[in-house]
Amino acid sequence: MRQARLIEEGTSHYHCMSRVVDKRSIFGDEEKRCFRKIMRGLERMMGVRVVTYCLMSNHFHILLRVPDAGELQPADEVSDAELVEMVRPLFGAEAARGLALELANCDTWGFAEKKAQIREGFLKRRGRLDLFMKDLKQRFTQWYNRKEGRRGTLWEDRFKSVLVGDTEEALLTMAAYIDLNPVRAGMVGDPADYTWSGYGEACAGRATARGGLAMVLDPMGKLVRKPGWGKVGAQYRKLLYGAGVEKGLNEDGSSIKQGFSQEEALREISNGCRLPLWQALRCRVRYFTDGAVFGSGEFVEATFERHRDRYGTRRKTGARSMRGGQWGELRVLRDLRVGVFG
Repeated sequence: MRQARLIEEGTSHYHCMSRVVDKRSIFGDEEKRCFRKIMRGLERMMGVRVVTYCLMSNHFHILLRVPDAGELQPADEVSDAELVEMVRPLFGAEAARGLALELANCDTWGFAEKKAQIREGFLKRRGRLDLFMKDLKQRFTQWYNRKEGRRGTLWEDRFKSVLVGDTEEALLTMAAYIDLNPVRAGMVGDPADYTWSGYGEACAGRATARGGLAMVLDPMGKLVRKPGWGKVGAQYRKLLYGAGVEKGLNEDGSSIKQGFSQEEALREISNGCRLPLWQALRCRVRYFTDGAVFGSGEFVEATFERHRDRYGTRRKTGARSMRGGQWGELRVLRDLRVGVFG
């Protein structure tokens, strides 16, 4: 059955994830570099902010902030020069110069209608989660197929997406889950060492990545004084080390769930943090990839009521508690009749 989309009005956060067909491991450094370039280019052009992300060998995770239409600069106030700069990171300098020339020629020859169509083609895509993900996957597929001399689909299915509550707790929890992927996979011992993630990119000094992680401490942009990377990085690292502690041992002494040793974690969080949230992150991953909505009980229940028609008549409430950790007030909404949205 074709999956239905559940796109919320207003500023919203979504965890999006997609796998390569047959779980093939196609992502080497060159592929990851290209994917990230496309992702960042679309972010700039479409106004959808990447909070954090992680590119693995056969799948990716992205936590996105999709703005309310009122947050976007009105289309008629976007100058031609601003539009050219918006598209430059994705299309390149030569294409940007071509667009600038085409817009200027429209002015010179009085082709107002044609110019309006050109501008609308770009500007109407802003703030669209569905188009962001569609373009990201399609553009990477086209690049990869040309590179490998192949044809056909590259992705297992349409992307999965989870609506995430706009509280600091919910966003930190989801962001940490994403950035801990390479640690759990045994690829690195420290998440800062993984180049192809939001946290790794931020630790390498990239302002865009640092700005994304800063949003989890101010999800709705209400702080007058924005936190700097010193505060953001320290707070986020404490969460990562608390959440990423290895779990259990096999008979040969290896960990069942790879991560940091207790000693490493205690060394990193010696100043103290909220342990229940860290323990909650040591849960079964389905809540982060197969849930429909994730956040506080109030947020999840309100979303359930807005989309009541998607459930059977016997369903009275939406929010459900989660197993596998001490989750505090966090809840999940699952069991959509039409499947996950995205």
